[in-house]
Amino acid sequence: MSHFQVTPIIDAWRAGKSAMTCSLDLGLTTSEVALQPDRVILPDGQGLAWASLQTIVDNEVVCFAIEDNTPRKIQFFSEQSNCLYSLMPTHAAPTMLISGLPMHRIKDTDPHQDTLTKIRAVAPIHGRVLDTATGLGYTAIEAAQTADEVITIEIDPAALQVARLNPWSQALFDNPKIHRISSDAFDEVQSFADASFNCIIHDPPMFSLAGDLYSAEFYRQLYRVLRSNGRVFHYIGDLDSSSGQRVSKGVIRRLQDAGFAKIVRRPEAFGVLAYKSR
Repeated sequence: MSHFQVTPIIDAWRAGKSAMTCSLDLGLTTSEVALQPDRVILPDGQGLAWASLQTIVDNEVVCFAIEDNTPRKIQFFSEQSNCLYSLMPTHAAPTMLISGLPMHRIKDTDPHQDTLTKIRAVAPIHGRVLDTATGLGYTAIEAAQTADEVITIEIDPAALQVARLNPWSQALFDNPKIHRISSDAFDEVQSFADASFNCIIHDPPMFSLAGDLYSAEFYRQLYRVLRSNGRVFHYIGDLDSSSGQRVSKGVIRRLQDAGFAKIVRRPEAFGVLAYKSR
């Protein structure tokens, strides 16, 4: 739950209602809860005191899992990266914060629509797909709608801990077409056979967090494992911003050096599309 779901519950209680319909999975479905003088009763029998619900409302940048009648922040510290991972609510699908930085676009859009924009940029998606950075799994989940198989790689266990508690990420663990690998994408891609993917979606963390995933050597590996006529969508960020212009120039140059003959700017998806010719 998050403040988006809890605020209407508190408003209904203050208005004297004894029950209401609300979402208990961040907007995916709705359920009925009972409103009592001292607490709200959830469908599974758990009870949350009104003070506990106020705690959720007061924490607008994190989602909560309800365990043993207590709201617990969906937040994990990674000793591997020395970063704090947490689930941040939006009006639609939540995003993941890494040390306070959102991993999806949330200005004038939402994480689900952001993902769909990336998928449209690289479409049509079919055959075998590589997703180089799992995160919350939204890209892998959408790609699996039309792909035969999606291989998705995540380096940090803390990210998967957050994803497991995110209702919007459950297909990442349930869809048999999605195969998760816990590894460093830079190392893992070297183990794949030549021409083994029809499509690659490369949505790495920002350059300062994962510079090797922007390197010429990594791009050469992506070119090697991509089939002829295959495509790589590379998320960069706002191409028209000063940082986006700077990063995209280097990205395009290194992609060309790696062998990609055609590279198309896709500003609506905040990235570029690189083609491997026959």
